[in-house]
Amino acid sequence: MSTANPSPSPILGNITEICFVTPNIYTTIDGLSKTGIGPFQIFDFNASTVREQELYGERGTDLFRLKVAFAKQGSLVVEIMQPLPGGSGTKPSLMQAYLDENGGKAGVQHIAWDMGDVRVPMEERISLMKARGFELVMQGVWMGTKGTCRFVFFDTLGTIGTVFETIVFSEDWEDPEGGVVSL
Repeated sequence: MSTANPSPSPILGNITEICFVTPNIYTTIDGLSKTGIGPFQIFDFNASTVREQELYGERGTDLFRLKVAFAKQGSLVVEIMQPLPGGSGTKPSLMQAYLDENGGKAGVQHIAWDMGDVRVPMEERISLMKARGFELVMQGVWMGTKGTCRFVFFDTLGTIGTVFETIVFSEDWEDPEGGVVSL
């Protein structure tokens, strides 16, 4: 099936991650582990691990707090995010809003894209997404043992049915220390 209008040039790379948002990260890890996904590394996203936080245009140092788990599954990363209380943002994180809108039930909340073969710098990517009607709604810079990972979420939910995230790791990226969970 084709569309009458040609597609604009791509600005997103490859799908690299699928994220489940949950009220209890350990329950979701347990469920996914039963399907053979794991082990998971768990990290805390907070003011000391995620810099340059932005949430719905508000910038600060402690706007959102999350418990985050990652597991490699082939070329894909399975991510789990649990919103935590205590952030200073005037609005809930995208993850808390997802749970609020879905009666507290866990589910797939976003997919993430890397730079892939599309070498569009992050600032240009943000501008291009905005020009196409998708505002930046949440972002931050996760600090590794070495290097950084910048993540940006766009408001694609109403148009596409899920949230799109784009990520870029610095060339010197090394994962921070995280707890490994195998259930």
